[in-house]
Formats: sequence, structure tokens, C-alpha cells
Amino acid sequence: MAELLRTERLLLRDWTDRDAEAALTIYPHTELSRWLGDDVRGSDAGSHVEAMRMVLRDWAAAQRTMTAGHGRWAIALLDDDTPIGAITLLPMPVPEADVEIGYRLAPGYQRKGYATEAGRALAGWAFRHSLVEVFALVAPENASAAATARRIGMEWVGESDKYHGSHLEVYRLRPDDLAHVVSSASPA
Repeated sequence: MAELLRTERLLLRDWTDRDAEAALTIYPHTELSRWLGDDVRGSDAGSHVEAMRMVLRDWAAAQRTMTAGHGRWAIALLDDDTPIGAITLLPMPVPEADVEIGYRLAPGYQRKGYATEAGRALAGWAFRHSLVEVFALVAPENASAAATARRIGMEWVGESDKYHGSHLEVYRLRPDDLAHVVSSASPA
């Protein structure tokens, strides 16, 4: 397991085979078909775990060939290494080579500031790896994800239909934005 970053409460690290059950609390069974290309919804829980292991192995293989500053990682609790979420930096489906930050937490770990903490840390890491900006794409009805983007320090820059075939709100973060939000959150 390769560690990417540590924060006050979290560890951002590579996914491993042993994370499959925890990953299923983060990504529901119905999402497995998106990654595997077939419908696993009717299968039993044991095959869901094995299917998720296959997804995690595919992600690990893809990670080795990704450009520096891109990837998929587990968000784990620092004190016991329990995966509670996922965070990504992936190329957006547009020719401009923009990078999207994505974050997702398991039920029970939301509204505790974990996504904000992980997002700020990963954005800082991305900027140290030569990225000049990152974007978040948020469904207009997902007020929680939009609020997290703003807490990370992202600025709403508009709406678009060109990403993922959906109408989405677009948020952007640049290094100076992150520096400002981190300095304003620090005690004087």
C-alpha cells in the first residue's frame, strides 16, 4: 500500500484488495456494472466483493500508467486505516486537458469535514505536481457536494452540458485560491 498524503485525521493512499468490502460501502453495488461492463446487481454479496476487488485491481493497474498528478485513492482514517471514502484526480472528457477532483464518502462519515480536509490536501499535492487548476463537476441538485467544493476553496465558474453528458455546475480551484482558504482557516 502506497501512502500519498497524511492530514490531521486522514490518510490518502492507494486502494488494496483488502479494501473491497469497505469500497462497497462507498460505491453501491449498482455502480459495479459501470466499471465491469456487465450487470452484477443480481449476484450475491460475495460476488460483489470479488467484483469490487477486480475494480480495485484495474484501478491499481491504471494508476501505474497515469500522468503524475492523476489517480484514484482511498480516504482512510489515520488512526486505524479504515477506508471511509474515495478521492480522485482524473482527466475530464474534454480536449482542454482539464483535471477533475472527485470525492465521495461512505454513509456515516459525511458532514464531518473529511471531504474538505482530503480535497484541500489533494489539491495542494496536485499543484505541487505542476497542475495549475482543478475542477469539480457537481449536479445542480447536489447541494452537499457544491458546499464541499466551496469549503475546499473552489469558485463557481458556470454551468455546462459538455461533461459526462449531463448539465453540471463547474467549480475551479487554482493555487492562490487554495492558499487563501488555508491561510484564512488557520488560527492567527
